[in-house]
Amino acid sequence: MRRVASVDLLRGIVMILMALDHTRDFFSNLRFQPEDLTRSSPLLFATRWVTHFCAPIFFLLAGVGASLAISNGRSTKEVSRFLWTRGLWLMVLELTVTHFGGWFSYQPPFFLLVIWALGWSMVILSGLMFLPRRVIAAIALVMIFGHNLLDGVRPEVFGALAPLWHVLHVPGFAIPGKVFVAYPLIPWSGVMALGFVLGIVFEWDAARRKRFLIRAGTAAVVAFIVLRFFNFYGNPFPWTPQRSPAMTVASFLNTLKYPPSLHFLLMTLGPALIALALFDRAKGRIVEVISVYGRVPMFYYVLHLYLIHTLAFTFAVWQGGEGGFLGLDTSSYPAWYGTSLRGVYIAWVIVVAILYLPCRWFADLKARRRDWWLGYL
Repeated sequence: MRRVASVDLLRGIVMILMALDHTRDFFSNLRFQPEDLTRSSPLLFATRWVTHFCAPIFFLLAGVGASLAISNGRSTKEVSRFLWTRGLWLMVLELTVTHFGGWFSYQPPFFLLVIWALGWSMVILSGLMFLPRRVIAAIALVMIFGHNLLDGVRPEVFGALAPLWHVLHVPGFAIPGKVFVAYPLIPWSGVMALGFVLGIVFEWDAARRKRFLIRAGTAAVVAFIVLRFFNFYGNPFPWTPQRSPAMTVASFLNTLKYPPSLHFLLMTLGPALIALALFDRAKGRIVEVISVYGRVPMFYYVLHLYLIHTLAFTFAVWQGGEGGFLGLDTSSYPAWYGTSLRGVYIAWVIVVAILYLPCRWFADLKARRRDWWLGYL
C-alpha cells in the first residue's frame, strides 16, 4: 500500500511521546497524577499534557489508513473484513500480550485500554464504511460534539445493564474488581470514523489538501479556545485561576481524557490536522528516523511496553532489591522507588533509542514482503 509520509511522521511523533507517558508511569517517584494542579508543577503537567495528543491521533490515523487502503485499490468489502478481523485481534492482544506487558502476570484486574478501544472502533468502522461518507461524517460529529450531553447519565440508572454504560461512555469497573474500562467507545469510535472520512483529502492535490487541513485544524483550535475560555459546553469541569500564570494555563489546558471531552478532542485534533498539512513535504534524516516508528505502530507499542517494564524492574531491583510491585496501578508503588522527572526523561530517551533498530528492521520487512499476518502487527 502506498504510504503517506505526513501520516507516518505524525504517527511516529506520537509514538515517541507515548513512550514518555509510560516511562513516567513506571519510573517516576511521584505518587500523584500530573493533572492534580494543587500538587503538580508546570513541567510535570506539560510532560503529561503533550502525551494527550497520542490517543486521538492513533484513532484518527487508523481511520485515515482504512480510507487510504480503499484509495489504493482494495475493495470496501476487503477493507471491512480486514478491520473486523484486526479489531478482534487487538482485543485479544489487550487481554493477553499487553496485559502481561503491563503487569508481568495474568492476574486481574484487567484494564481495557487504548488497544481494546481501537479494536472495537475498527469493528464498528467495518460496518459504518458501507454507508455514504457524509452519513459517516454526521455520525462521527454527533458522537464527538454531542456525547457530553450524556455526562449526567450514571451507570447505576441502567441497573443490571450498568456494565454496558461503562463500555460505552463512563469509565469504571464493568466487572467489579476484575475488568476496568478506561477507554469507553463513545466518542473514540467516532474519532476513527472521522479519520475515515478525512482520508479522502489525501486523494486531492497537495495545495487543496493543505488549505483544507489548515483551515479545519485552525477552526478546531479556535473553537476550543472560545469554548474553554467561557467554560461553555464540552467539558465537565471549568478552568480556574491558579497560584501562578503557568499553572493557570495548565488549568485551561486540563481537559478530561476519560472519556475524551469535546474540549479535549478539539484541543488535540486541531493541531493534528495542521501538522498533517505542514508535514506534507517534510524531508531529511530526522524525518526519516521518526517516521520509522510511525510505520510499525503496533509492533512498537507492544515492544515499548515490555522494554519499559523490564528496565523499570531492573532499576527497582538495583534501587531496593525487588520490583514485583510494578504495574499499571502506580499508586501502590513503595515510597522508596522511583526517580525524578529528569531521570524519567533520561529513561525515555534510552527507551526510544533502543527501539529504533528493531522498528527499522520490522518496517523494512513489511516493505519487502506481503505476508498477510504482517498487516496485523
